[in-house]
Amino acid sequence: MSIERTVDFIIVGQGLAGSVLAIELLNRDKNVLVYDLPDKNNSSTVAAGLFNPITGRIMTKTWKADLLFPFLIDFYSQAEKKLNSHFFHPMPIYRPFISIQEQNEWMGKSGEARIQPYIKQIISKTQFGDHVHDDFGGLLLSRCGYLDTNLFIDTVRKSLITRDSFRQEYFNENELVIDQDSVSYGNVEAEKIIYCNGNEGLKSRVFGSLPFKPLKGETIHVKIDQELERIYNRGVYIVPSGKAGQYKVGATYNPRDLSESITELGRNELSYKLRELIKLPFEITNQNWGMRPSTFDRRPFLGCHPLEEKVVIFNGLGTKGVSLAPYFANQLADWLLGHGEIDREVDIKRFKLGK
Repeated sequence: MSIERTVDFIIVGQGLAGSVLAIELLNRDKNVLVYDLPDKNNSSTVAAGLFNPITGRIMTKTWKADLLFPFLIDFYSQAEKKLNSHFFHPMPIYRPFISIQEQNEWMGKSGEARIQPYIKQIISKTQFGDHVHDDFGGLLLSRCGYLDTNLFIDTVRKSLITRDSFRQEYFNENELVIDQDSVSYGNVEAEKIIYCNGNEGLKSRVFGSLPFKPLKGETIHVKIDQELERIYNRGVYIVPSGKAGQYKVGATYNPRDLSESITELGRNELSYKLRELIKLPFEITNQNWGMRPSTFDRRPFLGCHPLEEKVVIFNGLGTKGVSLAPYFANQLADWLLGHGEIDREVDIKRFKLGK
């Protein structure tokens, strides 16, 4: 097939990673062409889009928080202005204490310089008891919130379509031609191709040997008659869904269940944990699932294949995609244009890849 169009970069996948990277490259006046099937179930459209600097069962500062969080706040705020939409929602997160001991531990931790910027307030007695079980008070975190991932991805897609930079079609890797100086796919030629296609990367002949670790997560939507002014998070999170009175609750975490469907077990787990967290009556209105593109070392995949320098990957963002994507998309975009280096902790050079 003859070449009819030339672009700087082909991007495969328009989930969170592909959307953020497309913005970064367009901001650098580069031409991109994105291939994606929007209706395909994926973790970006199912996720609540939560960003939180203090996470985990033992509540520790997330990896590279001091770099990631200032960057993500600036990126999504600027993206809203450029795309004329409102998908970024900074909002405090409240985590109730379950004992006096936990309260005392956080009273001590709150003075530590490394986490002090992310703590809005240590609350020593019930303050939101009309909403949640917080007999011992709780931890109110700052620099948190959520990204309406569906609206963000849809808005980016519309912008790409107006630029003639989006093709809604299945990307067939078997039709990709890799040359020394370029790549071509169908009638399109590009300097490089970038895989941002989530767990589809497992099927790739180029990147399929990377240690992906797909992680299924289920969520439910609930209807509550009261408006919540903060995110509650203990065992599960409850986050606004963008519709009045509708909230997203999640997520399950079961590395052994990779079934591509919702389950009664997941529904029961989420509803039980939600009742343990909040006092408000709720009605389940929907249930969904997604497969997170996680990795065995919990670090993203960035860089080019060692034997195919025209083929690049930006994937494996896992459960923290909203906070990871802006910083590392910026780093990758700079690297693609010959500026800077890729962080060794995320560079795929840390793995041995064959042809």
